[in-house]
Amino acid sequence: MSALPHSQPSFRPMTEQDLSAVMRIEPTIYSHPWTLGNFKDSLNAGHSAWVMELAGELVGYALVMMVLDEAHLLNISVAKPFQGQGFGRALLAQMIAISRRYQAANMFLEVRVSNTSAIALYEAVGFCEMGIRRNYYPTKSGREDAVLMGLAL
Repeated sequence: MSALPHSQPSFRPMTEQDLSAVMRIEPTIYSHPWTLGNFKDSLNAGHSAWVMELAGELVGYALVMMVLDEAHLLNISVAKPFQGQGFGRALLAQMIAISRRYQAANMFLEVRVSNTSAIALYEAVGFCEMGIRRNYYPTKSGREDAVLMGLAL
């Protein structure tokens, strides 16, 4: 996996055929990754699931659950070799645009308190901290808090 020097990402809805590529990425970037069943359940539930490709290669994905006029970002992921190059920001912008198309008034997400790079990205696009969810995420030695963040769309 390596990006072409000036390749632009493209986006399309995730299908079940994408899950093998998604499952190659997911465990390489999370200590407690989603399972194949989590992704299948999200697709079956009709959540808005998208993949990001560079030169035809799946390098990122994101899922949003719509509840009334709220968009909840469930998962946003970029393969390690492509992190830190603006692709996460592009994928997030895509998910915000999709949520606006669904006429969501707000987008919400949780992020590990230790994930300072993700928090910085969310703040840079306008998300605000709304609270802390105590012991939200599993860790190797217990639980970790999550920052609840929101963005008015």
